[in-house]
Amino acid sequence: MSDITTHHWAASDGVDLVWHETGAGRPVILLHGLFSDANMNWIKFGHAARIAAGGRRVIMPDLRAHGASGRPHGAEHYPRGVLARDARELVAHLGLADFDLGGFSLGARTTVEAVGEGMRPGKAVLGGAGLEGLRNWQRRKTFFLEAIAGFDTLPRGDPHWLSIQFMKSQKIDRTAAALLLESFEDAFEGWLQAFTMPTLVVCGSEDDDNGSAEELAAAIPSATFVEVPGTHMSSVTKSEFGQAIADFLTEE
Repeated sequence: MSDITTHHWAASDGVDLVWHETGAGRPVILLHGLFSDANMNWIKFGHAARIAAGGRRVIMPDLRAHGASGRPHGAEHYPRGVLARDARELVAHLGLADFDLGGFSLGARTTVEAVGEGMRPGKAVLGGAGLEGLRNWQRRKTFFLEAIAGFDTLPRGDPHWLSIQFMKSQKIDRTAAALLLESFEDAFEGWLQAFTMPTLVVCGSEDDDNGSAEELAAAIPSATFVEVPGTHMSSVTKSEFGQAIADFLTEE
């Protein structure tokens, strides 16, 4: 998309972070998944364009240790909850008082943490997320740390192999990624009760990587569940995924 603009800002710990944006109107912040970036999850497959066409200013950060954002190697740059902190600071940096917030996979988990800790978007979107995955991020974290540890040695056919290939394709900084993974903790059940705003849970029909999305929707007071085609890796590339978000955001 030619109308995507890219901007830099400094987080409170001095790390240079990047966000991309397109469109005009009510702001929506969209957070990408682990080992991905804003381009891969939101721009490349047309989701940002679909959402912007509905009269939205689409703001898409590259999370720290991802994309064009800084990838520091000091553990002090990865305290518990750092991604939710970055999201809060970006909202403050942009001076946003009324906005929507969502994410895919890790981005959904970060949305849950941000809302659970007090952020109040008008609407929320949780993509590629399930209840068990939020309850037990330690298991997911351990899996990806194992993938990083075996990056150069694990053979094709190993359960970690596809994740390693994706990391290679995205040119992931393994040191920074491992430090970021260590900052994650399991979601507190009380965080979900903070979702009093309209919430979309959207997930692929073959995606159970993070547990049941339908169970997650049932655990949120004001949630709507929408199923789209695909697995965890493929659903976010389908037009139906972006269209479901666009439709939800434009509903009165």
